[in-house]
Amino acid sequence: MINSYAGLDDAGVAIAAARAGADVVRNMYGQRLTRIDKGAGDFATAADVEAEKAILGVIRSARPHDAVLGEEGGQQGAAEAVRQWLVDPLCGTLNYAVGNMLVAVNVALRDGAATVADPFSGEVFFTDGETAWVRHDGADVQLSPTSVTQLVDVNLDPPFPSAPGFRAVDLLANPGFVERFRPRVVSTTLALAWVAAGKRAAYVTDGGDLSASVHFAAGIALCQAAGCVATGIDGAPIGQAGHGLVVAADAETHGLLMSMIGSRS
Repeated sequence: MINSYAGLDDAGVAIAAARAGADVVRNMYGQRLTRIDKGAGDFATAADVEAEKAILGVIRSARPHDAVLGEEGGQQGAAEAVRQWLVDPLCGTLNYAVGNMLVAVNVALRDGAATVADPFSGEVFFTDGETAWVRHDGADVQLSPTSVTQLVDVNLDPPFPSAPGFRAVDLLANPGFVERFRPRVVSTTLALAWVAAGKRAAYVTDGGDLSASVHFAAGIALCQAAGCVATGIDGAPIGQAGHGLVVAADAETHGLLMSMIGSRS
């Protein structure tokens, strides 16, 4: 059998893998799905598991020697491998489980190519690590961040490791925020792709080092390649010393959000 993925570059592999996962997510939508309890109110569904299998099938065919860290399957291959894929097969599981289509499929090669696929719009956001694009209806358009919408997605999901110094909910009550921006809460890192694409002005979340997170790595890579301004909520560079994310379409928006966060902490 001919391996149709072997000749793809890394961006092509990320796109093919994310699309395979997105096909599963879309096809299983609306079914009564078994829930797999993870504790602390978190769970996966059969769609998460099957989508990850489809993604891994592509990666294994194209890059059989690479390591993979999957949201559902965990670490496969050496954790310290130079080439490691980070896979979140269904970001927004709770949305999906209750019939909400705001979900994403995230596939990223650590420090390399990455893809965020929207299973329902058909948009595939991707980067080769240098530039960022969206593919829709067979056409590729380079991503162009802009803050013109003034819409800011704020992640309100626990845990809140930076509290009480920073609480995302407090940002929403900041008079300056209310005057300048309009909050949105979608509970999926599809919102990061929207910042890169100019559909959102910014995205804010608490957390630790999210650069190697299966949930965030693909979205961060997209935003950085598109030219967004991205730091931790403390202003530190994204990485091992970072805490959470403030990703904005431009420096002005990033600076305003940082000043509001700083005034609280």
